[in-house]
Amino acid sequence: MQVQKVVLNSRPGKNGTPIPENFRAEETILAPDLEDGEVLVRTLYLSVDPYMRCRMNEATDSDYLTPWQLDVCVDGGGVGVVEPSRCSTCTEGDVVTSVTWPWQTHTIMKGSGLQKVDPQLADGHLSYFLGAIGLTGLTALLGIREKGHVIKGANQTMVVSAAAGACGSIAGQIGKLDGCVKVVGICGSEEKCRVVVEDLGFSAAINYRTEDVPKRLKECCPDGIDVYFDNVGGAISDAVIAQMNNGSHVILCGQISQYNKDVPYPPPLSKEIQEAIQRKNITRERFIVLNYMSKADAALCELSHYVKSGQIKVLETVVNGIENMGDAFCSMMKGGNTGKQIIKISECRKSP
Repeated sequence: MQVQKVVLNSRPGKNGTPIPENFRAEETILAPDLEDGEVLVRTLYLSVDPYMRCRMNEATDSDYLTPWQLDVCVDGGGVGVVEPSRCSTCTEGDVVTSVTWPWQTHTIMKGSGLQKVDPQLADGHLSYFLGAIGLTGLTALLGIREKGHVIKGANQTMVVSAAAGACGSIAGQIGKLDGCVKVVGICGSEEKCRVVVEDLGFSAAINYRTEDVPKRLKECCPDGIDVYFDNVGGAISDAVIAQMNNGSHVILCGQISQYNKDVPYPPPLSKEIQEAIQRKNITRERFIVLNYMSKADAALCELSHYVKSGQIKVLETVVNGIENMGDAFCSMMKGGNTGKQIIKISECRKSP
């Protein structure tokens, strides 16, 4: 069987900006002979995510992420359908997902490493298993529940950076559902600001490229900030933390503004911001969703309910074709996506 795959062609360097040429599409031959426990899967959708930037380096400086190797097929979140199977737990036609899915149009995988999913949970939108009803949604929901300390009736204000992104767009809606009276998003364009307010129900949005962020935060959050869902780090996060209330909480989800720099994670804060955190007794702890997977099944059911009932609206930017993986990744790293960046690899048809 002739298949297409994407390999890591070159590294951008720890202080470099990724370019599409860091990836290379190739054709390869896949022998369809299966061993016991294996399945042949046809890829439907693949995901690109900010955390992948560190996997482009020779070392990830993380104990749970391995670096991608040069000239080797890249992997990440994926969803697909089982075709032939020699695994007792997977049958032909099953929809399956994995966080270590090769960037390949077809692939042979161990059935034990795949998670079967029920298409009805996503109302048939199978790409949602890579976003709102997958690890992205879990990160938003469990991040707020475990680190945000949102209390109904407490008159809390939440700020979300990268609010039109995959995680931020879900987090802001969950903050509102959980009881925040105000949810303010920070975005990189007027259109994204419009989307999070008009389509997702945020109270207000700030365009960090064209507006004075500290000034607009004071206008949008006159009672201060109680919860901050931090996806970006850097100057934007400094501006938010400076206006947080005593006893408030930072949900440290990501620091995408710092990923092209050779700095530790989480990046060090300025002395002024560190002093503000200590003086105001602000909690700021790194959140890793993989530490809370015992709560994943219940949380995914809750996310499914919210999505199917329309209480959470899902945003996606879909690119067609495995040959466009590198372009899609680099666009996502520069904020070119609205919602989850998805690459559609094949149609969701029944196996022949």
